[in-house]
Amino acid sequence: MALPPPDPQFVLRGTSAAVHTLHFSCGGQERDVPILFSGSENGFIHVWNLKTHRVDAALDGHGRKSVYCVETMGGKDRLLSQGRDQRICLWDLAEGRTSVMDSVFTENVGFCRCSLLKVAQGRWLMAMAAKALEEVQVLELPSKTSVCTLKPEVVSIFISFLGLNCGSQPLLLAGYEDGSVILWSLSMGKALSQLVCHQEPVMSLDFDSEKAKGISGSSEKVLSIWSLNEQQNLQVYKTHNLVNAGISDIAIRPDKKILATAGWDHRIRIFGWKKLKPLAVLDYHTATVHCVSFSDHKNPSERLLAAGSKDHRISIWSIYTQT
Repeated sequence: MALPPPDPQFVLRGTSAAVHTLHFSCGGQERDVPILFSGSENGFIHVWNLKTHRVDAALDGHGRKSVYCVETMGGKDRLLSQGRDQRICLWDLAEGRTSVMDSVFTENVGFCRCSLLKVAQGRWLMAMAAKALEEVQVLELPSKTSVCTLKPEVVSIFISFLGLNCGSQPLLLAGYEDGSVILWSLSMGKALSQLVCHQEPVMSLDFDSEKAKGISGSSEKVLSIWSLNEQQNLQVYKTHNLVNAGISDIAIRPDKKILATAGWDHRIRIFGWKKLKPLAVLDYHTATVHCVSFSDHKNPSERLLAAGSKDHRISIWSIYTQT
């Protein structure tokens, strides 16, 4: 008989608003305190101390407009955040500072998250939705130099930036409103492959560059798993039908053993990544789960899963740490 799903290891309260994005920073030195960053609908970014379960700092840089993307840039002292104020902020958090060093105006009013790829020490590529809804703009950071603009014939609502195993040529995967996923070459500035994965807009995706396999979710009752062959063509690998419609977010754990989905039905679902075997349904939240994120702890037994919800709470889980 299957074991009942566990309760959260602990719950973080105090955002006073729906939680839209989460990002861990736990893989530093032994003496470093593990951190979780959360972005909320009220415009605040909270820096959570995972030892004390309390907020170490609250960052206010988006004019009280919803924050829907947070990423660290080479350590917890450099943070990137994106909000509905059409700004992407670069933060300096070293030595207790809480200041915005620089920002990029996106001109895009949608919910499309920007995405980062490290290309050298201190140098990053950032993809973001451009002013024209169908375009993706790629900048180099911190210089903010434009690298290329990618123009398909459908409307982009989601981007996931990936460094695939292809030498020095970074590629980009983008999910679109017509349900398709497109693989782009940044060096050529053109689409390499396009695949219709859903009948509804793509809401979330993640990619495993080791297995050349990805997964996407939408507002419908299906997860689509797709692969990338040696000719860089996308093809449907399999689909998995869900009980309830609506996937806000998908995250594959860094060890590529399991994945988590954030559901409109208030639930977090855990699957085995190899065969997409359903492993657990985590039923704690009382409203839509907007985001899921796995920690980057070096010790597998310390691995955590965090989920942020419209109910203002962040649940923290220790699950399948020994797989």
